[in-house]
Amino acid sequence: MKKYILDTNALISFVTDRNPAQQEIVAPLFETASRLKCFLVCHQFVLTEFVFVMDKVYGTPKETINAMLRDLIAMPGIEVRQETDFSALLSYWPSKIADFGDALIAATGKSIKGAIIVTFDEKFKSALKKLGQDSF
Repeated sequence: MKKYILDTNALISFVTDRNPAQQEIVAPLFETASRLKCFLVCHQFVLTEFVFVMDKVYGTPKETINAMLRDLIAMPGIEVRQETDFSALLSYWPSKIADFGDALIAATGKSIKGAIIVTFDEKFKSALKKLGQDSF
């Protein structure tokens, strides 16, 4: 079954109206995952970044963020990962991928054969292409 790895910006685009075009792209993935036709992998680091951005940038009440996380984690087709291949991460960061969080997502992608990284960050997509990893 196909696996997609969520970058923080994809998750934020799904739950906010900050960019309707991005929301239209990512929403079908969540719908497909909810029917167990694919899996969305969400690294714990992405959840941490999500909490920070929703709290500090969007001013979302912590109780609301908590409920959002509970709903996300309980959703069928969502897989939360905590493992990190630090050897792969450090081989990417900072020489191949400047952002530590992006390097972590790329390392997670490397550990899941055939996984596609879902991001709206064009610079990150370019780095992934150079590494031979697929992005959406």
